[in-house]
Amino acid sequence: MPEWLAAFGDLMSLLLCFFVLLLSMSSMDAKKVSEAIGSLSGAMSVLEGGTKTEISKQRIQESTPIESQDETSEMVNRIQQAAGDANEMMEQTQTPTITVEEAQDGFVIKMPAALLFKPGSATIENQDALLFLKRVALITQELPQDMDVDAQGHTDNVPPGAESPFKDNWELSSARAISVVHELILDGVNPKRLSATGFSQYRPIATNATEIGREKNRRVELHFYGRKKAQEGQVGKSILDKTAGNK
Repeated sequence: MPEWLAAFGDLMSLLLCFFVLLLSMSSMDAKKVSEAIGSLSGAMSVLEGGTKTEISKQRIQESTPIESQDETSEMVNRIQQAAGDANEMMEQTQTPTITVEEAQDGFVIKMPAALLFKPGSATIENQDALLFLKRVALITQELPQDMDVDAQGHTDNVPPGAESPFKDNWELSSARAISVVHELILDGVNPKRLSATGFSQYRPIATNATEIGREKNRRVELHFYGRKKAQEGQVGKSILDKTAGNK
């Protein structure tokens, strides 16, 4: 026998021992193996004697949120990129920056009022802001259709000036939120997925004792959330109705 053949035979023996050791140290789920064989038998008609299996509804429900989460994460990254681009363009104007934050049921875009509106106004005139909202609208259209957007307007504790058409901060915050919603609709977002809310001065994120704090409080937030939240609200309402009926 040639010398190289002996060495080759030893190498094959060592590889065989190696894979046998790997197999002995691994753990196999018999149920999963049986399901895999059954799926191949039913779908491809290649193996015989396997157990046919069906994908349960529970597994579909468990796998769907993972795909949706991955898709949403990609969209959040795109919105963060758009916010970064907008912030770079506004560096020269020293305007407060746009931020994107995660939330319990989605994510939130916080836009400073100084970027969108003039003092006491609810008209969006800044071209950089309009461009950013257009990019947000395009990304929103690619998000899952069960994800809605709520525009929330916030002000500081200083009332609108005498030249403002709004008599108080309730009207101002609501009008600013509605203006953002109108812009998203013009850019192609389905109105059924949008809502507008005004919170006036009553949900500050900073102190109103300083100008810097008041500037942070003047903002419009876009809350992206799954429609499951609204469905939970309907369930709560039906429970209250039943309670009232029992009385």
